[in-house]
Amino acid sequence: MSPWGAEGAKDTGLGAVVLAAGASTRLGQPKQLVTLLGETLVERAVRVAREAGAQVVFVVVGANYEPIFEILSDQQPLIRVLLNKRWQEGMSTSLALGAIAAERENLASLLVLTCDQVNVTPEHLLELQHSSRREHVVASSYAGRHGVPALFPSFSFPLLQDLTGDQGARELLAQDDVVAVPLPGGEFDIDTPEDLLRLQELTHRTAPSE
Repeated sequence: MSPWGAEGAKDTGLGAVVLAAGASTRLGQPKQLVTLLGETLVERAVRVAREAGAQVVFVVVGANYEPIFEILSDQQPLIRVLLNKRWQEGMSTSLALGAIAAERENLASLLVLTCDQVNVTPEHLLELQHSSRREHVVASSYAGRHGVPALFPSFSFPLLQDLTGDQGARELLAQDDVVAVPLPGGEFDIDTPEDLLRLQELTHRTAPSE
């Protein structure tokens, strides 16, 4: 029997959840507010998701939520900010919040992305969607593994809600039936001051000259 069932057939629309609840302790400043080409990383993630067709974007915040919320306030109601009071328990709690919100909206599928993977583009998120038949999770592949961004059909929302710890959806994305779409440079994210320096160098190198 199809995992969708009769009720699943009613689900419509694409949503996205941006995981932005972490404290960025290794970086020493909120990575969500790091600026890249005139926009913060959290704003960039929201924009990329919307340009890829997400009808609603949930942004899960936790640590440093006040300045992040302020940055995003002028985009309401196009986005919905979810406050994760349990963010210290790990990324799984943020994924669960996003999945609960997606389920309430009767969404057909949910894009899951972080705000600090700067090589993610709307085109890549569209490729995830084009690779989906609503029967499998679709993950990005890089550095020899599967990871986010990933596209979760509605049948997997309860699985996301059952996750625990700080491994996120890694276990789900390691399943044999997960469809993988290559993401060049997907392993590069902003975790340390060295990562930030590298980002600044890349930005300076690629920025158009006046």
